[in-house]
Formats: sequence, structure tokens, C-alpha cells
Amino acid sequence: MKTYRKEIWFDIPLRREFRNITHEIEGCLRDSGIKEGLLLCNAMHITASVFINDDERGLHHDFERWLEGLAPHEPLSDYQHNNTGEDNGDAHLKRTVMGREVVVAVTDGKLDFGPWEQIFYGEFDGRRRKRVLVKIIGE
Repeated sequence: MKTYRKEIWFDIPLRREFRNITHEIEGCLRDSGIKEGLLLCNAMHITASVFINDDERGLHHDFERWLEGLAPHEPLSDYQHNNTGEDNGDAHLKRTVMGREVVVAVTDGKLDFGPWEQIFYGEFDGRRRKRVLVKIIGE
């Protein structure tokens, strides 16, 4: 069995952003040479997420609005976590809802996706460099 590991870094200029990272993940899969196996992609930051869904602008707007309704950024005083000097209590909750990672089957050297599926990085406390881990195992 072969293994492959790579960290992909992002500069996220906004507090929140959904970024399609499917192309970068497919590049990792090509570089790995693995044809059959499993690919794990996870956010390496506690205020970010990796998830699979449709790459549709309206849906991304709906995610943003829904998440802000569940855990609004303000008032900052609503989050005890912010008493530490942080202002990202909401980002931790948003990450919990959206998930830390995805696992995708690799078949014949390709991500074994259903229709419309893409991999996204969800940032909920950006404005600094962030990364995801890609780990692929198989043959």
C-alpha cells in the first residue's frame, strides 16, 4: 500500500469564505499515483471546515445566511469563548456544524463523486494563512 501526504495553504482575506478546492485535491491525487484507495481532506484549523456539496452561488449564500442565523458573529458578548480575548466564538460553532473533514473513495485514479459533488474549504475566521491536510492511501 502507498501513502501520500500534502498540506495545501490558503490566504483567506475575509473573515468568512467558501472556496472550491476540488482542483487542488485532484492535483494531489494525480501526484500520488494512487489509483484505488481513500482520500482524506481535513481542515487543520479549529475555525475552518472541509465539506462536500454543490458549487452553486445561491447555495453558498444560503449556507452563509443559515450559519449566521445559527451562530451570529455579534454580539461578541454572547460567547464565553470571546472572554479569552478572541472574537471567533461563532466560528468554532460554525465549524462544528459544517464538519472537519471529508473522505472520498478513489476509483481508477479519480475521486469517486456523485453528480455535482465538489470539495470545499469553509473559512469562518480568516484574514490569515490557513491549511488543509490531504492524506491518500491505496494502491
